[in-house]
Amino acid sequence: QLRLVESGGDLVQTGGSLRLSCATSGFTLAYYAVGWFRQAPGKNREGIACLSNTNISAYSDSVKNRFTIHRDNGSNTLYLQMDNLEPQDTGIYYCATRYSNNPCQLRQNVYQFWGPGTQVTVSS
Repeated sequence: QLRLVESGGDLVQTGGSLRLSCATSGFTLAYYAVGWFRQAPGKNREGIACLSNTNISAYSDSVKNRFTIHRDNGSNTLYLQMDNLEPQDTGIYYCATRYSNNPCQLRQNVYQFWGPGTQVTVSS
């Protein structure tokens, strides 16, 4: 059974850093494209970072040069390093995956499997 579980969400001050983890099981992470998404209060969920199965990444403009997505295939874990956090980064963060050999995408409707999410709150 394919499973994803996020962790690492917390309350942090503006300018701080957090690292989110997404523990996966039931599949070989190395063969899958992965993505991080977030849903801010009162807004739709948006794609912010993704990584193809060849480790080519893409980022939304809102997080580019501040966030880094990477994976550890040995432990089947996906990470999102978030630096220089801003109050507008507040939201629920989700990891997702899809079996794909294509470049990764930030569109959420192409992802088949999702974690339950972890809350990130950035105070001003």
